[in-house]
Amino acid sequence: MNNNHKLATKLIHAGAEPDPSTGAIMTPIYQTSTYVQSAPGVNKGYEYARSQNPTRKALEDAYAIIENAKHALAFSSGVAATDAVIKLLAPGDEVICAHDMYGGTYRLFTKIFEKFGIKFLPCDTTDANNITPLITANTKLIWIETPTNPLMNITDIAAVSAIAKAHNVILCVDNTFASPYLQNPLDMGADIVMHSATKYLGGHSDVIQGALMMNSDDLREKLYFIQKSCGAVPGPMDCFLVLRGIKTLGVRMKAHCENGEKIANYLRIHPKVGKVYWCGFADHHNHAIATKQMRGFGGMMSFVLKDDSVEAATKVLCSTKLFSLAESLGGVESLINHPASMTHASIPREERLKVGLVDGLIRLSIGIEDADDLIEDLANAIG
Repeated sequence: MNNNHKLATKLIHAGAEPDPSTGAIMTPIYQTSTYVQSAPGVNKGYEYARSQNPTRKALEDAYAIIENAKHALAFSSGVAATDAVIKLLAPGDEVICAHDMYGGTYRLFTKIFEKFGIKFLPCDTTDANNITPLITANTKLIWIETPTNPLMNITDIAAVSAIAKAHNVILCVDNTFASPYLQNPLDMGADIVMHSATKYLGGHSDVIQGALMMNSDDLREKLYFIQKSCGAVPGPMDCFLVLRGIKTLGVRMKAHCENGEKIANYLRIHPKVGKVYWCGFADHHNHAIATKQMRGFGGMMSFVLKDDSVEAATKVLCSTKLFSLAESLGGVESLINHPASMTHASIPREERLKVGLVDGLIRLSIGIEDADDLIEDLANAIG
């Protein structure tokens, strides 16, 4: 398809080619582990499904198109995609990373890769000036989330990219919360974009998958080697589900954004709510940057009650009817979450508190239900 097409068109047609044997408009699910060769080493581009599968190829083509990338690779989860990026490094290398990153990323960095001699330096990346003093000859990667999970902090991607390029350091951006609908980090100078495609790209809470997008041929070859060699690849059914999910990303994200704005503003004036974390507020730290690099502010937010005790938060968490208490985010249904005991439980309490992730924090993933119904549900739960 034409890369000059608007995003709404790309989302429908990216990676989609009629099946040559039947004309099927949807990419078939190629449920196979191997492929027949006409002679040793002579094949139609496919040898073994760990290294390539036609359904996965269609999805990777779609991933690249919607992130304005030259290349993309699909992985069995977002953590698997993150794992592949860190495997570009060697013992002694250093990574500067956002100090309020997703708990699963923190666990992977500190509990798995630190044992192999890779050093991770947490940093408040909301001010790009904090990064440069941490750069040494061993710095090989800068890892940022924007917005962050769950405090919705914003980092200036273009500013961090300029620093990374000046020091010949790879910049990887976790773009899960924004999705390609709201933000395209490669356009702002990032080298790699990571998605937990489980979330907004899949969109229906029925698949686990991750993705990496990049423009560099060299990075693509290195990451493909890791993907093929380590084997954290998604199955064809999972690829089919994400291909289907991408087609409705545009209409879903519009609803997430509209509902998110209504609910964030409702919570902000609620007499029992102490603080709401949502990057769409004009007085949100780095709101101007969010406005510059995003096309909307999404449906993710967090809040604390004025009574910020765990007991008060637990009462709300267990009292909603439409918001389901569950891990994950980005599905069509609304979810409510307690980061301290769920998504970020792997981060030591003292580390969580340093960045403002208090025990009473509640995270919301706003779905596409009627906003008035969601507000009534929260009103009944908060009391």
